[in-house]
Amino acid sequence: MVTKTPWHLWLVGVLSLIWNSFGAYDYLMTQTKDEVYMAAFTQVQLDYFYGLPLWAVCAWAIAIWSSVLGSLVLLLRKKVCVPIFLVSIVGLVITTIHNYGLSNGYEIMGGVGVVIFTGVIYAIAIGLYFYARAMTQKGVLN
Repeated sequence: MVTKTPWHLWLVGVLSLIWNSFGAYDYLMTQTKDEVYMAAFTQVQLDYFYGLPLWAVCAWAIAIWSSVLGSLVLLLRKKVCVPIFLVSIVGLVITTIHNYGLSNGYEIMGGVGVVIFTGVIYAIAIGLYFYARAMTQKGVLN
């Protein structure tokens, strides 16, 4: 049984799509080495971004694009957004392992501030997963 779509689903869906689109923009500008966008970074940071191993770039891509897809599918009211958001979290975890465990990303990207921002990303990603799961359990998503 599908229940009436609550107003907050549209709010969460649109806000999550906007939020995740910022991540997609950052990914695209970094991967295409957009000169204007990348001018905000130091040479050391540029070397870090451009020297990421392929597996880390792939994990980043999975995290970003699955979060965008999850937001779109949430707006379509499909329960498949739940595993899509979970894939996004897995990509985020792998990216984080590289950035903070296997490289010196902490120092290069600014220390505590970047960790706080990463925490915000985690909070939103996990929140979207649990929100989508709750909407599925309530019969809002089919």
